[in-house]
Amino acid sequence: MKDLKYLIIDDEPLGREGIRIMADKFDHLVFGGECHNALQAITHLNDDTEIDLLFLDIEMPGLTGLEFLKSTKFNQHIILTTAYPQYALESYEYGVVDYLVKPIRLERFTQAITKVSAINQVPTQGQIQSHNESAKDYIYVKSERTIVKIAYDEIKYISGLKDYVAIHTLNGKTLTALNIKTIYSQLPKQLFCRINKSYIINVNKIDRITKSDVNIGDIEIAIGDTYKEEFFSTHIDMNLLKRKSG
Repeated sequence: MKDLKYLIIDDEPLGREGIRIMADKFDHLVFGGECHNALQAITHLNDDTEIDLLFLDIEMPGLTGLEFLKSTKFNQHIILTTAYPQYALESYEYGVVDYLVKPIRLERFTQAITKVSAINQVPTQGQIQSHNESAKDYIYVKSERTIVKIAYDEIKYISGLKDYVAIHTLNGKTLTALNIKTIYSQLPKQLFCRINKSYIINVNKIDRITKSDVNIGDIEIAIGDTYKEEFFSTHIDMNLLKRKSG
């Protein structure tokens, strides 16, 4: 597996230590140093041209992480690490690979590393799993006294109604006696995303996105704060046209 040399840029010692502990779990991640602020990082990157990956905090004294992205030409992959989820949409304008909100869970950290590895054409178990999940393109659900077959590409979104869900398709609506958590656990995650407590959307049916809402046709669905980070990092940034760097 291709090695990735990384640099941590964070003004908080605990933040740097947390990244280092998780990165040490991946054999192909090679520690390349740590910087207390963005200005120090610029000097470090000029001295070490072999850095492949930056773990970049946003709120730092002097030059912030976003100001660093705006003012610096870089060739490295960027994973933002921050306690502030509100910068997610803006950050993707600068070509970041992922956006991790502190405290960072190992599961989310692993997802971010998987993305970087995929960009570097390193095969990962996640890619294999996604391919297998996409082999089936429909589900069967019980509705009243019948079993209905629904193709994934027909589903626009799913709304929760206590112990029922309504599956909204291009041709109408189907009610089934499942709660939203149960049906979500059985849907392919590369196609469907839960964006608040009551809604699952088919990401292929999205027409417009703001920082707080998704529009599917004429329907506007709020993006819950709890689900915002995963939605943008998993489904939006990999398909977002970005400004070239370097």
